[in-house]
Amino acid sequence: MKTYPFFLTLFATITFSSCYSQKEHHSKNPNLKDTFKKSFYIGTAINESQIEEKNTAENTLIVSQFNSITAENIMKSMNIHPQKEKYAFDLSDKFVAFGQKNKMFIHGHTLIWHSQLSPWIAEIKDSTELKNVMKDHISTIVSRYKGKIDSWDVVNEAVNDDGTLRKSVFLETLGEDYLAYAFQLAAKADPNADLYYNDYSMTNPAKREAVIKMVKKIQAKGIKIDGIGMQGHWQLNSPTIDEIEKSILAYSDLGVKVAFTELDISVLPSPWELQGAEISQQFENTPKMNPYPQSLPDSIQEKLAKRYSDIFKLFLKHKDKISRVTFWGVHDGQSWLNDWPIKGRTNYPLLFDAKLKPKKAYYSVINTTKK
Repeated sequence: MKTYPFFLTLFATITFSSCYSQKEHHSKNPNLKDTFKKSFYIGTAINESQIEEKNTAENTLIVSQFNSITAENIMKSMNIHPQKEKYAFDLSDKFVAFGQKNKMFIHGHTLIWHSQLSPWIAEIKDSTELKNVMKDHISTIVSRYKGKIDSWDVVNEAVNDDGTLRKSVFLETLGEDYLAYAFQLAAKADPNADLYYNDYSMTNPAKREAVIKMVKKIQAKGIKIDGIGMQGHWQLNSPTIDEIEKSILAYSDLGVKVAFTELDISVLPSPWELQGAEISQQFENTPKMNPYPQSLPDSIQEKLAKRYSDIFKLFLKHKDKISRVTFWGVHDGQSWLNDWPIKGRTNYPLLFDAKLKPKKAYYSVINTTKK
């Protein structure tokens, strides 16, 4: 009986010391949002499961690493406005609540896009009807989250890689004026939200010039447009750092903010030297196109880390022009690149692996701030 209190005390001491050590380690452990808090927001796209906080480990990772969120799919028109007289706000309300609860910068994605478009909108042929639908769609959604959602992708992927405007129900029915009209409607619904044009292949010279021309036309009409979103769906060797830098400078010269909105780096072969992120393209899966089905070799881990390091060094160089850097997904296991442009591959494009562990690329990004 005399020895029991001794062991109880010893156990309590060890337990307290262990908990203290873990808390101390956690407080000293680097994270993305604190590392770049003086430079730009660090964000991630979150899916339905993450919005509903179904996985505690994922939720902990999101909250500890990121200070900005984008809804990956739930705010696209086919999901949020599936029928003319029906809006589905349940998940988008939860998305906004998640961001507010965790004091995050909240980005809305996306108001006008030709893809993942509600089928009933795609069938509209009358210009007056389509303008009314655009007005109802944008005004209803943006007004609902006025003062809650900080910025919006107002128009998404309206320009082809060759610089021409993409054929869509909006262009074919309303002409290019639909672009300015969308921004005008969004600005009226929430004058304080930042309004972005968002697209992929934004380092492509022909596309870059076309986007600049488009933005200048909108600005000439006196319509609010606050930023350019450059989707960073890139590869290990392209685009070059030089082209990324040229694009940052060119877009910034418009007097708008530059955001990197969908950053991920594919480590897999690209069929037909595919560029961009046109989701309708699909190719056949072969062992040649899926070379790392089980794990990523150290040599490729190093290349990915070097690539991310070079990119973030450039971002820091131009931090006065960049508002936000958002990764397209939290970890490799949820990346859309596992199924695009070839279904069933295993890609490793993000900073955290499928087990939520930080990769070499994560530490290379963290270390870019060290002098």
